[in-house]
Order: sequence, then structure tokens, then C-alpha cells
Amino acid sequence: MKQISLLFSIGVLLCLISCAPGTKGDQKAEDLNLATPYNIMMVRHGVSDYATFKTVYMAHDSVRKAYGLESLAVGRGMDDPNMIIVMNKISDVQKAKDFAASPSLKEAMMKAGITGPPTVEFMNVIRDDTTSIPQNDRVMVSHHVKDFDAWVKVYDAEGKATRAANGIVDRGMARGIDDPNMVYLLFAVTDMAKANARMQSEELKKVMTDAGVDSAPSFFKFTWDTSK
Repeated sequence: MKQISLLFSIGVLLCLISCAPGTKGDQKAEDLNLATPYNIMMVRHGVSDYATFKTVYMAHDSVRKAYGLESLAVGRGMDDPNMIIVMNKISDVQKAKDFAASPSLKEAMMKAGITGPPTVEFMNVIRDDTTSIPQNDRVMVSHHVKDFDAWVKVYDAEGKATRAANGIVDRGMARGIDDPNMVYLLFAVTDMAKANARMQSEELKKVMTDAGVDSAPSFFKFTWDTSK
């Protein structure tokens, strides 16, 4: 399954840790939270009942592992708590695509009460901040760009401090595997009012235009489910 409909979001390498395109000479790898790149499968869909979905999802873990998937996180939409985002680390892209198209997954989704077709996206994580923070609220921003290297220069020039001042803190960056000019950004939300204002601002629209964003951005707000 390549990409169905349509986020959470979140390619190719940024010359590994020390020479990512768009970084400034005085920026250190730890400042940018550059990751050893890894791949994930992100799925978003609605459910009729979250508790039922979570039970079926957890029970399906052994099947995911057989296809080389490792469950990373499950989130619930802020605007609609029955809109779910699921992230799985994948060891093999083709096996993950086979899993996404498998009868086993379709059967599990039926049992879980999935409403509507899921959005399935495969991406390569290139920046990843895994430091512990108290906030569990997130926003996933996804959009297409004309040229990734040109886009990341503008993004880095805007700076983490500017984004933090607007209520969002950098947590991750990924590129689409099937289309490396598809960009996914994950932010922790520290101030939702500021974050909403920023997402609707003319200033952000200008930054995106200057960076070569050539599709309407998607903003998906959700909260990590930290329960076991």
C-alpha cells in the first residue's frame, strides 16, 4: 500500500550527523537533534470506540513484529479523540508495505471498529529529539516542498527559538520514502493558544512560501496515549 488518502507526518539522509544541508557553520548536531535515520509507518484513521481499538491494537502486536514493525506510540486527536495516529518503527520498508496490505491487518481493523479508509504513510526520520519532557500534546505538520535542501535552509533560519516562542517545540523531522520532498514535522505543544495562532498566521504562510512549500499544509493535533 503506497499512500492511502490524505497526517501524524513525519527519505534520504542529511549527509549524516555533521553535514546536514541547510545547517549553519556554528550549529552543532545536538542543537538540531539529528538522528541516526530510521524508517516508520504512520497510520491515521477514525475509530468508533477508542477502548475497543486499543485492545485490538495491542493484541495484534505479534503480527506486527513478524513483519518487522515495532510499535512506538499511539495518539488521539485533540479536535476528535476518536481520530487516531499510530507510529511504528519498521526494519524493512517492503515488509511494512506488505503488512499494510495484509488480510490480517484488514481483519484487525474491522474488529477494532475503524471508520473510513486509513491514511498510511512511510517516512524516513532524520531528526529526532527523544529527551523526556512533561508535555504529551503534539502537532504533526505535513506538506510537500519543491526542493528539500532549499526548504530546510529556510526552516533552520527561522530557528527553534522562534518556534518555541510560538508554543511549539521541535521534536522530529522526516521525509517521505516514496516522495522525499514530502516533509513531516513533529512538535510538542507548550501553549495551544500560541500554537493555533501561529498555524493560522500570515507570517507562517510567508515562511512556507519562501521555503518553497507547494501544497496546502496539514496540521494534526493529538495527545500521546501514555497508558499501558
